Amino acid sequence: MARRSHRLFARWYPKAAASIEDRGLGEQRARLLAGLSGRVLEVGCGHGANFRHYPGAVTELVAVEPEEALRDLAREEAGAVGREATVLDGQAEQLAFENDSFDAVVATLVLCSVEDQGRALAEIHRVLKPGGRLVLLEHVGSANRNVRALEYLFDVVLWSHVMGGCHTSRDTGAALAAAGFDTAGLEAHRLPYLPYPLKASPHLAGEARKPA
Repeated sequence: MARRSHRLFARWYPKAAASIEDRGLGEQRARLLAGLSGRVLEVGCGHGANFRHYPGAVTELVAVEPEEALRDLAREEAGAVGREATVLDGQAEQLAFENDSFDAVVATLVLCSVEDQGRALAEIHRVLKPGGRLVLLEHVGSANRNVRALEYLFDVVLWSHVMGGCHTSRDTGAALAAAGFDTAGLEAHRLPYLPYPLKASPHLAGEARKPA
């Protein structure tokens, strides 16, 4: 499928995000990834912020990222932290991997920005082994219908255009269930160290499983 480029966002975001990692996001990433092992796919790896937090039990790390500038930074980060990773040009909606080929998939702050969330989740489900885990950290839309309507308007008018396609109003929990994932391992959190409006957004953190 055709994809929209966000080159300007890709150039300024990594430096802007660095302070957020130090204020708590890095610790959150480390907790999420601590139990991973085997062959892992990261979708939308960005500039490689997760790479330093993967445990040694991960025997193979493959990452896909559609923005060239971010892929280059991700490869640099992998070298800097001593993490062997294969960083490929790709998008979540079209994963060039065989069915049932990964023990886990990681998505952190990326399902808000994929162009077709349903298709992306179907692809993630396809490449996961039965019983495999989708480890994620994602902000989602408000449960209040009126607030969500305002979030949707905010996305259309401004937010998604300047923030790399990010949407504040998506019901990612419902999309995960519709894609066939068991979402019992996900918990709702607020992350006050993130910038406004994301610090006001509910977040889903944890793991969703593909049934065995």
